[in-house]
Amino acid sequence: MLAYTGSRSDGSVSILVLFLVGSAVGVTTVLFGFGGGFVTVPIILFVDAARGPDALRIAVATSALVMLVNAVVATSATRRSVLAHLRGRLPLFVLLALGGAIGGLGALFVPDVVPRWGFVAYIGITVVDLLLRPGFLPGRGAGRRSRAAGGRPLPNGWGTPIGGIASFLGVGGSVMTVPMLRRSGMDMGVATSLANPLTIAIAVPAMLVAFAFGGAVASAPGLVGTVDVVSALALLAGAIPVIVLLRRRPPRIPDAVHSWAYLALLVVAATAVAVTG
Repeated sequence: MLAYTGSRSDGSVSILVLFLVGSAVGVTTVLFGFGGGFVTVPIILFVDAARGPDALRIAVATSALVMLVNAVVATSATRRSVLAHLRGRLPLFVLLALGGAIGGLGALFVPDVVPRWGFVAYIGITVVDLLLRPGFLPGRGAGRRSRAAGGRPLPNGWGTPIGGIASFLGVGGSVMTVPMLRRSGMDMGVATSLANPLTIAIAVPAMLVAFAFGGAVASAPGLVGTVDVVSALALLAGAIPVIVLLRRRPPRIPDAVHSWAYLALLVVAATAVAVTG
């Protein structure tokens, strides 16, 4: 079995395992708009656990690279009629990118416990919010109003905080953008599809920051900046074919099932990060 050997928690982690995890990332990218953050951060935390306090920084930076590539592939295969919802939103994209750069830089220089438990706490708060506040789950109010009546689903002013939190914690933008798009009246299929181009705006600056400044924080074999390139490539090798396949033949999922599955995945991701901590 092909394996990569380096500073790993068990000395050697199978590329095949990362490839299979990447396939799961491909599924979450298409179905939930999660370009990799929720799956990539926990698995890279495990893979790079031997790197100590730098493991989370590596996980966040590697997540940014995986999310970026996956989001580009998914966006390129998204129907133009869906992407039209983001037409004229350049200020939003600029502010998302600004937040992505700020958050990515901040994640390099804080104790690892801050983004680690921030990840868990933020997802926990989000889960409670989605359960209790109307608009996300079917039959709970505001989410069915028309887009025209609800105004722009993502105010430009939210761009910087969304980008900053997403890149700082390594969660990607979908944890905030999907619920907001959903509450504007969009179906889960549309909301999760739009999360991918929004993620690109966040992930590009976050990744560039990790490449440019990460080496001053975590320098070791197998890293470029704070990006674990070998693991990222293995994850992408598994993810990209799945994204292409599911975009060509998208599964039909009832809206209620789709929204509850999104919620369940958040819980699983938060639990995984808490356990690896």
